[in-house]
Amino acid sequence: MSDDDASQPDVSGPAAGVITAALRRAIRLQSGTARRYVHSLREKHPEESPAEIRSRLDSLFLGTVTASGAAVGGTAAVPGIGTLVAFGAIGAESLVFLEAAAFYTLAVAEVHGVDVRQGEHEELLVMTVMLGASGTALLANAVSSGGGSAAGGSLAARALRVPGLKEINSRMMHRFIRKFAVKRAGLAMGKLAPAGLGAAIGGWGNRRLGRTVVDTADATFGAPPQHWSAG
Repeated sequence: MSDDDASQPDVSGPAAGVITAALRRAIRLQSGTARRYVHSLREKHPEESPAEIRSRLDSLFLGTVTASGAAVGGTAAVPGIGTLVAFGAIGAESLVFLEAAAFYTLAVAEVHGVDVRQGEHEELLVMTVMLGASGTALLANAVSSGGGSAAGGSLAARALRVPGLKEINSRMMHRFIRKFAVKRAGLAMGKLAPAGLGAAIGGWGNRRLGRTVVDTADATFGAPPQHWSAG
C-alpha cells in the first residue's frame, strides 16, 4: 500500500459493495446507450469531425453534472425537508454522477475508435477516468509492465493489449471505492448548507469533479482522430 492509500480512510463492507455494484450497473446500462448516442450525433451532424463531436460530449457531461449537483443542493435547503431525506437525495445524485461519467467515458471511447467491449476494459477505463491522475498513473504502470508501452497509440488503446486485467482492476476498484466515497461525502456536507449556498456548492463542486473527469479523459484517450474510421 502506498502512502497515499494509507492516508485515505478505509471504506469496506456494505459500503464497498454498494459502490462496486453501482459502478458496474452504470457501465452495464450506459455501454450500448453511449455508442448509440455517438452514432446519432454523427447522423445529425455529418459534417462534424471527431473533435467537434467530442466537444459536444464534454459540454453535455459538464452541463449534466453541474445541473444535478445544483438541483440537489437546492433541494437539501428547502424548508421542511429533513436531513435524512436530503442525504437520500444526495445519494441518488451521486449515482447520477456515476452514470454520467460512465456514459461520457464510453462515448469518448467510441469517438476515438477504442473498442472496450471485450473483457473488463470498460470497467478499467471508467475507473481510470474517474480517479484522475492516480488512475492514469496506475494504468500507465500496468501498460508498461504488460509490454504495451512499446506499441503506439493512446494510453486507452494500449490498455486493450494488456493481458490479465483482474489484478489491475482490483487495485483500481479498491482505490476508486475510497476516493469516490470521500469526495462525494465532502460535497454532501456542502450541499446541506442553508439557502442558496447549498445549490451553489453542489453545482460548483460537481462541475469541478466533472472537469477532472474531462481532463483525465484527455490524458487517457489523447487527441481525437482527425477523421472518422471507415465503418
